[in-house]
Formats: sequence, C-alpha cells, structure tokens
Amino acid sequence: MAKISQVAAKYIVHTSIKIDGIVDRPDVIGAVFGQTEGLLGSDLELRELQRSGKIGRIEVKLNTTAGKTKGEIIIPSSLDKTETAIIGAALEIIQRIGPCNATLRVESIEDIRVSKRQFVIKRAKELLHNLTENTLPDSQEISKEVSQSVRMKEIKKYGKDKLPCGPDVETGEDVIVVEGRADVLTLLKHGFKNAISMEGSSVPKTLIELSKQKSMTVFVDGDRGGKLNIRELVTVCEVDFVCRAPDGKEVEELTKKEIHKALRGKITAQQAKTDLGITKDGGLINKDVTLKQKVIRKDDRRPARNDKRPTRNDRDNKRTNDRRPARTDRNTSSRTEAPAPRSSPKALAEGEKKKFKETLEDLFGTRGACIFDTKLSILGKVPLTELNSTIKSLGGGIHAIVLDGGVDAELARTAEKLKIHYLVGGEDISDGKARIKILTEKDLS
Repeated sequence: MAKISQVAAKYIVHTSIKIDGIVDRPDVIGAVFGQTEGLLGSDLELRELQRSGKIGRIEVKLNTTAGKTKGEIIIPSSLDKTETAIIGAALEIIQRIGPCNATLRVESIEDIRVSKRQFVIKRAKELLHNLTENTLPDSQEISKEVSQSVRMKEIKKYGKDKLPCGPDVETGEDVIVVEGRADVLTLLKHGFKNAISMEGSSVPKTLIELSKQKSMTVFVDGDRGGKLNIRELVTVCEVDFVCRAPDGKEVEELTKKEIHKALRGKITAQQAKTDLGITKDGGLINKDVTLKQKVIRKDDRRPARNDKRPTRNDRDNKRTNDRRPARTDRNTSSRTEAPAPRSSPKALAEGEKKKFKETLEDLFGTRGACIFDTKLSILGKVPLTELNSTIKSLGGGIHAIVLDGGVDAELARTAEKLKIHYLVGGEDISDGKARIKILTEKDLS
C-alpha cells in the first residue's frame, strides 16, 4: 500500500482535539475514518485517499490531565488546496470519540512549500556570501586597501607629551585636535594628515604651545564628554574653530562624508563659548542672574528721568501732575512684573528630586529623554532627535521631562506652550525667555 509521509506532502492539516474523558490513539483514528466514511463521496474517501498515497499517515498526539484528554491530529496531504480544505472541514463534524464527547477544530493548514522556499532563500544567501568573501577583490579595492594601510602607518608622536598625530602636524599651518588615538587613525584613513590627539581629558602643555603657533580646529565626539573637552580647550588654548560629530556618534565611527560635513560646519571659538555659556575662566554663565541684573539696570534708569519733570514751569507742572502719575504707575508696574522670566511652580518635592536625579544618571551617555506624568510614571523614552515631535503629539498631561543633554530655547518654548512643569537636563542653554522651571545637575545635588 502506498502511503506518503509529511516530507512528501504539499500541505499539513493541524487540528486541535478536546475530549471529555480518557481515550487512546486508536479510538481517535477509528473515529476519524468511521465518522467521515461516505460523507464526501468516493473521490474524497479517507481510506481510498490513503491507499492511493494522496493522504499520508495520520499522526495523533494526546495528553490526559484531570480525566480529560487534549491533543492534536496531523494529516499530511498531497491533494490540491481546495480538496485539502474540504478534508480539514470534514474533521470538525466528529462529535464523539469512543464513549466521550469530543470537539475538533482545524487550527491551520500549513503549506510545506513555503517553509522549503524560505530555507532555499536563506541557504542561497549564505552560499552567495561565502562566494563573495572568497572571490578576489578587483584592482580598485586592492589600491584602496593598500593606500589606507599606508596612511594609517604614518601616525607619529609630537612634542614632549608624545601625542599621536599625523605627518603634517609639524609642517602644516592648520591642525585638527581630536580626543584619542583612534580618532587620529580614522582621519588618517580618510586623508586628513594634520590631526593630533589630546590623549585624555586634561589639556597637555604641548597643545597649549601648538595653539600659539598654528590655526587650531577642535573636533570632538557628539556627546556630553565632547562638550566638556571643548570647554577645557577653549579656556586654556588659543582655539580658532570648533566642530562636533553628529549627536550620539564618535569621531572614530564617522565616514569620510560625515567628517567633511562636520568640518564644513565648524564655528568660531567665540561663538562656541556663547552657545555653551562659557566664561573667560572656563565657568558657566548664570543666566538667571544676568537677566535680573539687566532688569534692575533698566528700572534704575526710570526714576532719574522722572525726577527731571518737576523743574518745568507751573503750567507744565500742573499738566504733568494731572497726566504723569497714571503713565508712571503703568510703566512702573510693567517694569516691575518683567523680572520673572519663568513661572514658579510648587516647590520640588523630595521624591521628585530623587526620581529626577536617578533618571538623569541612568540616561547619561544615551542621548535620550524620559517623559513623566503627574504621578511620576514614565510615559515613554525617546531619542533627543525625536523629543520635540513626541511631546507635541502627546499634546498634554506631561509633568516633567528628563534628558541627557542641555535644555535649549526651542525645547523650553515648546514645554511652556504645553504647560510642562519641569525640564531637567545636564545644563541650561536656553535664552531664559520661556516661563518654565529648568533644573540642572547642580539643582538636584
């Protein structure tokens, strides 16, 4: 008798079975053949189909627990999809197996050719990959590989501190200061031979002397450590230009195109100091104090101008006394109310302070942000590049945002519109105009 196995079948019918009692495998197979006999006609008789090899060996898997039996019936088929579906539907008419009530349901009809096709595609990819790796490279790839290896061997050491550098640092007029040896190798690989490494967070004396002789461009990673290195270098060296890698990337990870783009976007050292809020001694500008001082200076000028009014003649004095007080009161009130650039929400609770501090420490180096509701539950965690669009889409219900980076003016204005209570970041680089509470690491310590 010819019988087919699951390997030779085109389809497999998976049927779940639930029986209110305990039965054996022969009982199930007997019920399948017996209760479907004569139901579908001679062409779809299960016994005849099995004899001709169109239906394979029926597999039954049973599991008995607490006096009830559950399992699965697997029927391989080489019929077409329509006939296979009819066979599967016929199984669901079985209501009793042995002396027990039973429920059968076809869970799925699996197309064996799909899984075989997926295996063929996966294996073909592996074979093509092996063939590509073992194939000899063309002449252009050989030339590129050789030239890159030669460039990377040109790395030298400069000065008493023996800083890793490219061959053109001594002879060229311009130098590019990077953070580590790997950054120098990356720039050498892409044809930049005037890079020199600062080798650590402290600025060596060799770099300080070099900055007095040559035009210096600082090129750092796009993370918080990069900002700290800029702050250190522009304070002690005569830096001319500053540029950074894209946010979240290091210089050693950049492609040639990304390096060119970053260097074309360099800014002057003075502009970098302004953007980062760096003072001449390397500290950070306290923007709240600066704003208050400006308002006080404006208020101090008003009384002096008003004191000159009484020196006019009596007619002018009378006119002034009739009209001036209302203007003075209006001006004074507007000037007096101006110094509060930000609203003052309720005092920061100890639990909020602890939560914000822990979150800020966890986010360090991730270039991400956490969004909190009023119960200090995290609504979501998003990259900094998607923060503005995300909070705009939420619309409201945000209590605080903790981010790995500085709080800029755009974010502060957006948060003010959405009535967010707190913005917590590594530093405050906003323009101070938004009426929102901005907290930094120092405020949480």
